[in-house]
This record gives sequence, C-alpha cells and structure tokens, in this order.
Amino acid sequence: MKTVGFIGAYDKTDLIIYIAKLLTVASYKVLIIDASTLQKTKYIVPNISPAKSYVTNYEGIDIAVGFYDYDSIKEYLGIPESAILQYDYIFIDIDSPEDFDGFDIKSADKNFFVTGFDVYSIKRGMEILAGLTEPIQLTKVFFSRNAYKEEEDYFNFISLGYKVIWNEEIVYFPFEQGDQTIIMENQRVSKIKFKRLTKFYKESLLYISQKIVDDQKQDANLKKAFKLLERELK
Repeated sequence: MKTVGFIGAYDKTDLIIYIAKLLTVASYKVLIIDASTLQKTKYIVPNISPAKSYVTNYEGIDIAVGFYDYDSIKEYLGIPESAILQYDYIFIDIDSPEDFDGFDIKSADKNFFVTGFDVYSIKRGMEILAGLTEPIQLTKVFFSRNAYKEEEDYFNFISLGYKVIWNEEIVYFPFEQGDQTIIMENQRVSKIKFKRLTKFYKESLLYISQKIVDDQKQDANLKKAFKLLERELK
C-alpha cells in the first residue's frame, strides 16, 4: 500500500478523482480520503445514504468523507486498528494542517503541493505549510493557463522559510476553461470521462499517474488504461 498526499488550498478534488480513475482502470485498488474543509466529494460523488462520515464507491474508486484519521476509517469499516487498509493506493486531500498528524502525512510515499497562482491559493497554501512541525518533501503541481516565469519566481519567493524540501521536478497542468466545462458536465451526469478533455490536461493526468506509480514496468499498463479512457471503453 502506498499513500499519496495532495496538499494545498487549491481545489484538488477533480484532479484526484481523475488520477484515481486512471489507476483503477489500470487494475489498482484506490481509496480517496477527502480530509478537506469543504469536502467537495460529498456533493459531486453520488451516495445513497449521506451521513457525516462514510465510505462509498464511485466508478470503482472508494471514497471516504468526514474522517479525521486512519483509525476512524477502520472503525467505520469494522476492521481492527492494527489491520492494514487493503488498497494499492490511498490519496489524501488535505487543506488544513490539523490533518497532517491524523494521516501521518510525513510518512506518505509521495506528497504533492497543488496550487494555482491566484493570491488566495498561494497565501492560504502557505498557511497550511506553516503547520508542518518537521520538514517533508513536496512536489509542486502548478495549475496555470500559461506558466510564466514571474509566477514561479513569486511562488519561490513567498514559499521561502517553510519546513519543506522542494523536489526539483515541477508538474504543470495547463488548465483551460474548456476542461473545466467538461468536468462540470461530467459531474452533472455523475461520470468520470476523459474523452473530451484537452490533450494537454489528459497528458498531465497520465504524467502525474506515472510519477505516483513510479515503476517503468507499469508504464505500458497505465498507457493502455489511458487509451481505454480516451475511447470511453471503460
């Protein structure tokens, strides 16, 4: 089992769901833990019996909402605290420093800091990072229509002094308005569809999925799943 943290104030829900869908089609078992303040998945993921906290399945992805640590999820599922959750990957959506300890984010296999370049996302994101009690490694995921050097310079300046070891690699999502329109249409019909997303957005989803799996032997499997989703055969 591998855990992956997605940290930041930027809306990460759709990003996480689409990556999870790709991994699920590639035959991995994935759990998304929505530990965010807004709990957006509660509203966009169909659920028959809404409750304060629950685990539901959405297109082959298990999604946990309203939990504050792993033990509370295990209690809900009726398994011992000493048991290991039976997933290949657990994705954790975090926008509050209070959840760093509950989900042991410092021990995650990978952690991503997801942000746009709007002032709120960056400054609120820095408030979240200020809650770190010890250094962790983070990979930057930048959402921007155009990646300007000035934007990156501003981010690098404002992020100085935090307990973060930034990986050299940066993941760029060239987010277009058309992608947002397609994602909203998919939400209305409760589907996760890749076909009409822009080429750049889909390729970024595949790229970050490959970085998460981090196994060249599995690249062909991920690319096959990607092609299936592009043709909407899954």
